[in-house]
Amino acid sequence: MSKLRGMTVALTGAGSGIGRSLAVQLSQIGCGLALCDIDEEGLRETEALLVPGTRCTTQQVDVADRDAVYRFAADAVAAHGTVDAIVNNAGVALAGAVEELSDEGLDWIFRINFWGVVHGTRAFLPHLRTRPRAHVVNISSIFGLVATPRMAAYNATKFAVRGFTEALRQDLAGSSVIATCVHPGGIATNIARSARVEGAKAARRGEFTTEFEKNFVTTADQAAARIIRGMERGERRVLVGRDAHLADLVARLLPTSYPWLVGRLVKGLD
Repeated sequence: MSKLRGMTVALTGAGSGIGRSLAVQLSQIGCGLALCDIDEEGLRETEALLVPGTRCTTQQVDVADRDAVYRFAADAVAAHGTVDAIVNNAGVALAGAVEELSDEGLDWIFRINFWGVVHGTRAFLPHLRTRPRAHVVNISSIFGLVATPRMAAYNATKFAVRGFTEALRQDLAGSSVIATCVHPGGIATNIARSARVEGAKAARRGEFTTEFEKNFVTTADQAAARIIRGMERGERRVLVGRDAHLADLVARLLPTSYPWLVGRLVKGLD
């Protein structure tokens, strides 16, 4: 029996991809769910896939909106009585060379990928501290382990999530709350198709997306299963996929020279 059975898990970005797979698999092990996404239709589709009888609430939330995230936390606690975990999964992608990126694009990706994680963590943490065992799970990326060409904005947000979570883990030392940073590699979701592309590649967006998706080697279901296993084990750091393990190894062994290698391996970004 899963150690998570009977817990209530709050989950952002639940309308598709890893978030949807997490919701379905958590319902299968007997968790209650408080789900949010900016996409209401996607949320309804996710809810329809859950095990019948799952305790579930859904809410449309833009994680870039601090007040909306705090309302989501308050409503989740009010509806479920307790919340035992928050999985800050919502995220977007932005591609383009540093000189090509717009201020608006940079602001957009930081408000969702970084501030969304901060809002979710801070909104739920007071509730989590009251629980005998609780989790903050923040989704970074393989791009939070190594930097890649034309992904500076995305890299910056995912490295920021990693640093934030590693510091949070130290702040929570001795408490009942476990902070986990997740680094998925290439996951077969719609993130590439929904990404913004700025600069020279924008005119060839379809080609860019196709080339980028060739690096997707892990399914969303596989990623979700690995994340749940990490939560059950109380892991502080979770690598998802062979590519994430390889990137971690390369960054450790070649901390200053890996960009040359990564630049040759990553397709469609140069």
